[in-house]
Amino acid sequence: MPARTISCLSVSALLMFLCANVSGAEQRGQIRVAAASDLQVVMPEIAAAFESKTGTHVELIFGSSGNFFAQIQNGAPFDAFFSADSEFPDKLVRTGLAEPRSAVVYAIGSLVLWMPPSAKCDPQVKKWNCLLEPNVSRVAIANPAHAPYGRAAVQALESAHLYDQVHAKLVLGENISQAAQFVHSGNAQAGILAYSHVHSPAMRGGRQWEIPKDSYPPIEQTVVVLKAAKEKSAAEDFIEFVSEGPGRALLQQYGFQPPPAHSEPTTRHK
Repeated sequence: MPARTISCLSVSALLMFLCANVSGAEQRGQIRVAAASDLQVVMPEIAAAFESKTGTHVELIFGSSGNFFAQIQNGAPFDAFFSADSEFPDKLVRTGLAEPRSAVVYAIGSLVLWMPPSAKCDPQVKKWNCLLEPNVSRVAIANPAHAPYGRAAVQALESAHLYDQVHAKLVLGENISQAAQFVHSGNAQAGILAYSHVHSPAMRGGRQWEIPKDSYPPIEQTVVVLKAAKEKSAAEDFIEFVSEGPGRALLQQYGFQPPPAHSEPTTRHK
């Protein structure tokens, strides 16, 4: 057989191989998920398990729920939005930017007062009083302007009648992950953080006290499928995987509480 014929056949085989790979990638699919930063310690593990089961890749983007809300209003190309509260998803439903029947409470979050292992005050013993110690000059929280965990932290301090005394010490992280970084790095001596963060390897050795849940409104972490989603079916499958499937067990391992059966956001528009 002439060499030229062999070369043409080789090129044809290569093109067929490449086309098959592209087709396979398209079949596997991909979804883009905006996720509240308190999920940063667990969501990659959930996404990897989902991809292993379904073949669908999950691109995760982490940040504060309020910032994501603003980005989605401006056309950010996400398929699903895992918020740290129910308020932002509800607003997206009411303004027609999210599918009205897609809102699901996937977890209940909680707050913890965390201090480094070297801290002289033990929050498990002295609780809020640790924040009044003279050597505690900075207390890290997420920015309450756009982070649900920051709002919950302020409400907890107000409930304890400590906000006025502690206000001058507060340093605000762009999101709850940055607040955790502040206290872990020593730039703050204490932090009011998401309970999920203290399950990360870097923070497991710290001193902590779980703040009573009756001191702040329930943190109903809610997810929605966006109206502009390109992969709605895959996004719905991922939400089911997180809220009802193997993802729920992983969330519980990282300190999230499961919502009541058939739970809907309390602020959900009807």
